[in-house]
Amino acid sequence: MAKAPKPKSLTATVTHLEMKRYPRTLKPLPVNLHASLIRCSDIPLHFYRYLQWRVGREWHWVNRLRMSDEELSQIVHAKTTHIYVLSLDGAPAGFFELSEREEATVELVYFGLMAHARARGLGEWMLGQALSTAWATTPARVIVSTNTLDHPAALPLYQRVGFSPVSQNGAILRPLSDDEILALMKSTT
Repeated sequence: MAKAPKPKSLTATVTHLEMKRYPRTLKPLPVNLHASLIRCSDIPLHFYRYLQWRVGREWHWVNRLRMSDEELSQIVHAKTTHIYVLSLDGAPAGFFELSEREEATVELVYFGLMAHARARGLGEWMLGQALSTAWATTPARVIVSTNTLDHPAALPLYQRVGFSPVSQNGAILRPLSDDEILALMKSTT
């Protein structure tokens, strides 16, 4: 049986943004939605990988999916990492991850919704919750990065809530191969 060809590398422009003060306004939770955010203080690695895959597969979130259990655990179980899972009608619908950095900086490392939760007004509300959580530690700034492979609404949303672009750079991304996806689906840890 012939091996599937490796996916072609993708190029992207990465935009780095920062926010130096708490947002003036935050969107309320849209009406008639049963949504909740829960902090996962000791998230199982299989569930974290599930979130990464379900939220980020369209946007080529591959870095964390390629990590070994040990590498991934060191990041997601660090005291400086805070992961919150969005549930909609009792089922997982998205997540955000914050990381406390040096120099009084909090990074919004990951933020996104699963396909069934998009276009329901939850994105801006959840981003507000992420920012409220980040600013609760009284940092000097909150940072985030996005790229041209991300959801097209990501950069405008970040700017609308008060982030300002500070730099850009190019990146090359190698999508997951069929073999990597199969191995990920078989993983139970």
